[in-house]
Amino acid sequence: MKPIMTTAIALLAASIVPQPAQSHDKPTRETYSAGEPGDPKKPSRTIQVEMSEMEYTPSRIPVKRGEQIRFVIRNVGKEDHEFLLATTKENLKHAEEMKKHPHMEHDDPNGVRLKPAKSAEILWKFTKRGTFEYSCLIPDHRDYGMIGKVTVK
Repeated sequence: MKPIMTTAIALLAASIVPQPAQSHDKPTRETYSAGEPGDPKKPSRTIQVEMSEMEYTPSRIPVKRGEQIRFVIRNVGKEDHEFLLATTKENLKHAEEMKKHPHMEHDDPNGVRLKPAKSAEILWKFTKRGTFEYSCLIPDHRDYGMIGKVTVK
């Protein structure tokens, strides 16, 4: 076979190989709106966040640009809850996806879903100024007020 024909066949074969399915769009490290995953080797401030039925405590968190936060998130409620850190626009878009797939699992560095009495940590460096939110995107939870704000100055 001629080299050009071999290359053409290889390219054609590669183009018909199915690509893995994703549950939702995943931002790359450069495109997270609220900053980037933190570096465990660098200092951070720890903030405890409790999730309960339709609220977060605290519901407002001020941080400085460049600051790294270790969120220790606990579900003290009686049902599953989420903590997803993004812009309001991004969370609203994701909430629409969650209505179609309410049991969607997340493996994003800026979010976690927890069963009652469970906890997790998210290490996050806030590299951009602005107001971001953390919200629970399980259907109806955000609509009932399960939203918190992070203000980065």
